[in-house]
Amino acid sequence: MAKTTKDKKNAKISKASTVRKNVIQVILLSLIIFTIIYVIYKVVNLAINPTDSFIIEQGKISQSESLVGYVIRDEKVIESEEKQNKLVPIKNEGEKVAVGETVFRYEAENEQEINNQINNLNEQIQTAMDAQKIVPSSDIKALEKQIEAKMDEVQGNNNIQDIKECKSDMNNYITKKAKISGELSPAGSYVNNLINERTTLEKNLKESSVYKNAPMGGIISYRIDGLESTLVPGNFENMNSKFLEELNLKTGQIVTTSSSQGKIINNFECYIVVTTNSKEAQKAEIGNSVKIKLSSNQEIPATIEYIGQEEKNRMLVLKITQGVEYLISYRKISLDIIWWEQEGLRVPNTSIIYENGLSYVIRTKSGISSKILVKIVKENEAYSIIKNYKTEELKNMGYTAQDIRNMKKISIYDEVLADPDIDKISKELN
Repeated sequence: MAKTTKDKKNAKISKASTVRKNVIQVILLSLIIFTIIYVIYKVVNLAINPTDSFIIEQGKISQSESLVGYVIRDEKVIESEEKQNKLVPIKNEGEKVAVGETVFRYEAENEQEINNQINNLNEQIQTAMDAQKIVPSSDIKALEKQIEAKMDEVQGNNNIQDIKECKSDMNNYITKKAKISGELSPAGSYVNNLINERTTLEKNLKESSVYKNAPMGGIISYRIDGLESTLVPGNFENMNSKFLEELNLKTGQIVTTSSSQGKIINNFECYIVVTTNSKEAQKAEIGNSVKIKLSSNQEIPATIEYIGQEEKNRMLVLKITQGVEYLISYRKISLDIIWWEQEGLRVPNTSIIYENGLSYVIRTKSGISSKILVKIVKENEAYSIIKNYKTEELKNMGYTAQDIRNMKKISIYDEVLADPDIDKISKELN
């Protein structure tokens, strides 16, 4: 009987423990559900209002405009006689040259035939040298090392001028080696005769070619589009958007390389003509400084050289004195004009409130809201650069010395309301 009573007591204890566990589980589940609901509420609220405040940081804002521009250069086509053979570059595309410097030549009438004869002689010279059993001298070993070094230098080099110079050096080393080998062998006179024959052919080839020199200093280019005498500096008064459009140029198209002509481009300056009716363009004046951002992301400083007024648009001529080499392959390009840039304390425009012609931000610090007077330095569509007024400026605005001492200042890393409702927070303002 006692055992039965004990069993009942244990059963009651077990049941009470189970109840407690169930209660704890319900409480924990409720807390979890409440937490989830709270998190969802916060996420939804954040989605509707992405941020209630904004941390002020040092930043930069700018005003830019995407346009199409026409490139105008000071360039001179190198004139040549009619019916010239194929052009052979001596200077690379885009290479700087001095006035009077030889930049390219035209092939001789029988150039291919002469080159074939020179190649045959080279093979004969090499065969004759290989057939000779001569103990290499120190001079020959040194020349062989120089030849190998030049061969390594040519590997993977795409620079025309570098390859030509390496080829010329190798020919000189091979010739020297052949002469030394010839002097050390009974068949030396045969080798020397082959060398002399090759030298004569090379001289004839050089004398038969027509060489062209640079008429002025600048950059050599072989890209000719026929507009070199049409789109020229100093002729801006005769240009307008209709004239430019009728040129039927494609934006970003690379000018085709000519096989018969070359030109020298002034590498110190060139011009870009754009047409726009933007607010910034209407306010622009000759001499203003701007920046040009190319499609390749290079930013180039420019100044407004000329302004032409059309019915609704303004034609602006932008002068650049840096980065001319980026534009030698193009005549019509896409670009961004960066009208201005400003750096400083950056805030979203929505955080600024205006009262009686003055601008304020609402700073929150330790749960306290303060309305702080700020000066707007520059603004674009989304952001403003702000700073504090100087003491002298505040005095001129009518503030007393006591007012100025009591004024709070804005600084970097302050937290301001991103979109303040002045009516709702007016009671909290300090």
